[in-house]
Parts: sequence; C-alpha cells; structure tokens
Amino acid sequence: MQTAFLDIDPSYLLFTLMALGIFLAFTGIVQLLTRRESGADARNRRMRLLEKGATASEIRAILKPGARGASGRLPALATLSKWLDQSGLGLDMKRYLALCLVAGFGSGVGATVFLPAYQAPMIGLLGGIVLPLGVVLAARKQRMDKMVRQLPDALDLMARGLRVGHPLNTSIGAVAREMADPVASEFGLIFDQISYGDDLPDAFQEFAERIDLEDVHYLSSSIGIQHGTGGDLARVISVLSRVIRDRIALRRKIKAISAEGRLTAWFLSLLPAVIYFMTSTTSPSYYADVSGDPLFAPLMASIIGLTVLNALVLWKLVSFRV
Repeated sequence: MQTAFLDIDPSYLLFTLMALGIFLAFTGIVQLLTRRESGADARNRRMRLLEKGATASEIRAILKPGARGASGRLPALATLSKWLDQSGLGLDMKRYLALCLVAGFGSGVGATVFLPAYQAPMIGLLGGIVLPLGVVLAARKQRMDKMVRQLPDALDLMARGLRVGHPLNTSIGAVAREMADPVASEFGLIFDQISYGDDLPDAFQEFAERIDLEDVHYLSSSIGIQHGTGGDLARVISVLSRVIRDRIALRRKIKAISAEGRLTAWFLSLLPAVIYFMTSTTSPSYYADVSGDPLFAPLMASIIGLTVLNALVLWKLVSFRV
C-alpha cells in the first residue's frame, strides 16, 4: 500500500494543487464580487430590513457600521474599512483579509501553470493584494457614481415636497421610499436618525462623512446653513440639484474628450506586463537563466518601479477634477 502510494507520478500531485489553487482563486473572487443583498433581491436594503422586523438601531448598525477595533486606530486600515463600507459589497475587514489570502494562494498556485515556479510567490502576492483591492475600489467607484447620478433626482423630489408644504423629514422619507439604492438607504438612515432625535444638520453631516463626496458635502453645508439662518430651503435644494446636473454633464464631456489619452495610458501601462508574461510563457529560460545573477533583482526592481512611476504620471496627465 505504501509502495503504491510512493509510485504515484509527482506531476499528478502538481496538477491537483494547480486545479485547487485555480478553484480557490475563482471562488474567492466570485464571493468578493457577489453582494449579500443585490438589487434583484431588494430595491432598498433598508426597506427589506424593515419588512423583516428590524428596528431602527439594528438597521443603523448594519448599514452604517463605521470603523471598529484596530481598523479604527490604524490610518491605513481605517481607510480600507471606509472603502469597504462605501463599496456596498457587504464585506467586513476579517472577511476581506480572508478572501485576500484565498486569492493570493490561488493566484500563486495557478501561476505555476504558465510561469516558472520561482515567480509564483510574486504572482501570489500581487493576486492577494492588488486584485481584491482593485475589485473593492471598482465597486466603490461604481456605487459612488450611481449616488451622484441619483442625487439630483433625490433633491428634486425633496424640493417638490417642500414646495407643497411637507416637512423636510417627510420629504426625506419620500426619497427613502420611492428611490432605489444607494441613495434610498442613505436617506433612510437620515430619516431614522431625525425621527429618533438627532439634529438635522448632524444627520446630514454624518451622511457627508460616510459618503465623502464633494456634492454631498455641499448638500450638508446648505442644510446646516439654512437650519441656522432660515430661508427658502426648496430653492436652495433646487439650485444645488441644477449645479450637480451641470457638473455631471461637464464630467462626461471631459471624459469623452480625454478618452484617447486614457486609452494610451492603459496601453503604455499594461504593455510591459504583457511583454513579460508572454516572454515567460513562450520562453521560460529567458529570465530563468539569468535569475541567479546578483544584478537581476536590482534591475527587476528598477524596471517595476519605473513602470509604476510611468503609469502614475500618465494617469495624472489624463485625470481631471471637476
């Protein structure tokens, strides 16, 4: 029995580990991309929780978790925790780190199929750090862009409610009921806070800090100033809605004009990585034969550093703030 086990071809074990690594990487990324509550399940996360009988405090704990533990004390982890909350993926820090480990292990084992074994740790490190972070940032950007697109409609709905004589809290509740996420759940949190005793400016200030968008900060400042001095809030909200729409139109125009530059930046940034990958795949000995040279590691580090610097400079040239 023991002799038969020792006679097994090692390549079978290697291929088994490769398949396991690819499977773990695939399932980890799928779980990272899959939200706990998708738009198909519920148009408004807050309304779904209310239907289940959740109280306002429980809803606030779920939808507005904030930074806790070590993630609240360390600046880098606090920023990452904030990105996770803003992405809407429903991931906490522990689950995110666990998925990073799974993605890193899967990427490292899967890389041995195409690249030499000595390069697998580097690929695993990149896969465990860059890939999950990129998914979180992409989901965060998508959710923030949707928030900005929905904000003018939400402000118009609030302004119409104020013009017909509804209190501000009732107008905010109408936004939470009638619109879709993410703006519906966020305005629902504001509605719950005001209903249970929080001051109106404080609720909008927390909303601005939670979302951290320039347009939302403008809204928070407008509400705070109007609450302290009085005035026609419906007109202020209408003007702010029009300004946000104009800014969105200007952003889209600039994005269309700079499309060629952004495509060039993508091409020049990814070209060195593609050349390295193709060369390592078609001719593994090209880099393996010189990997033992003392100058190999410093030169590779210099090439990687210059490639990253080139990408940063190019993206700085084609990125415009409106």
